[in-house]
Amino acid sequence: MKIIIAAAGRGTRMKNLTVSQPKHLIKVLGRPFLFYLLENIKAAGYKDIIVIGGYKIEKLRNFLNSYDKKIKLVNQYKHVAKSYYGTACTVKSIQHLVKKEDFIFLAGDNLYSVKDLKNWHKLNHKSCYVGGLKNIHSQHYGVLKTKGKYLEKIIEKPKKFVGHVINASLYKFTPEIFAAIKKVKKSSRGEYEIIDAINILAQQKKVKVAQIKDYWYDFGQPEDIKKIEKFLTKQTPN
Repeated sequence: MKIIIAAAGRGTRMKNLTVSQPKHLIKVLGRPFLFYLLENIKAAGYKDIIVIGGYKIEKLRNFLNSYDKKIKLVNQYKHVAKSYYGTACTVKSIQHLVKKEDFIFLAGDNLYSVKDLKNWHKLNHKSCYVGGLKNIHSQHYGVLKTKGKYLEKIIEKPKKFVGHVINASLYKFTPEIFAAIKKVKKSSRGEYEIIDAINILAQQKKVKVAQIKDYWYDFGQPEDIKKIEKFLTKQTPN
């Protein structure tokens, strides 16, 4: 099964750290953050790996050429117009590669464990899945509203309490996601959001929730660098 890594954005919350590079290449313990994500993906057994780039894509290309030339790099803007912006566009840009296959899609600025990535190999091929994770600060994320094993809706940063299970941006999609993307309209943020496409499928009971059981780290702000360095240092044998 193909695994697709979204790494097209700049990452403005990282401030001046992304003036000359995508946030996925910011150094963590001397290596780009993307290195650690790719190492876990490969350790989980994935061989058909695709990275979607956009902002400063030449920097991504240089890194991948030195890391593993077998990993395919796709320029999002060669397949969707720059005016068509958002996470839904990122998924749409690889439709020509996945065609009628199921595929794993994840955020390139999140760190997932080998154990959880392995578990996604085993998911039912007839359904889409969203990775859910319990978080006491759920109001800062997209929250999963569920009914049994099915997703009802992803509610982005709800003002009222919905639940403690957040969207970890780890997905398993069937090709039905592309038809749903065609129905997505521009959000209040001025973007075409993949969660809107997922919500369309959720209304048809075509999306289930799979729990993240090991660990998940978000790499979105400068303070996250130290958090992940501390975690990785503990993971490394002496």
